[in-house]
Amino acid sequence: MVRYSLSCADGHHFDSWFQSAAAFDDLARRGLLTCAECGSAKVEKALMAPALSNSRGDLSAPRDPREAMLAAMRRQVEENSDYVGLSFAAEARAMHEGIKPERSIWGEAKPEEAKALIEEGIPVAPLPFMPKRGAN
Repeated sequence: MVRYSLSCADGHHFDSWFQSAAAFDDLARRGLLTCAECGSAKVEKALMAPALSNSRGDLSAPRDPREAMLAAMRRQVEENSDYVGLSFAAEARAMHEGIKPERSIWGEAKPEEAKALIEEGIPVAPLPFMPKRGAN
């Protein structure tokens, strides 16, 4: 099976599945394809990005090595540290001052909060991803 993004002469866009590329070509040549919205028989393939799979055939896995590396980093951080949200600066400061026991944390801080932590000698580093609740 193959899925194509299609468009008609009136500019309507829709997707449809076909048994094969040859099946699409045959139906199009015979005028048997029609627009799902207006019924126009002038239907063509629209420009679309290919869906590529990795060596395991997984379409959802990152294809860019950088994406895979970032995903691995996210997993490492999430599995081995505590998310403290907007309390990051206060938590980091409390651990640095010995008020709270040291542990691995991650969270969110305003730029001025992060700058203040660095100026106080508290080791912090930005992460190249947002918490999942903030991601689409």
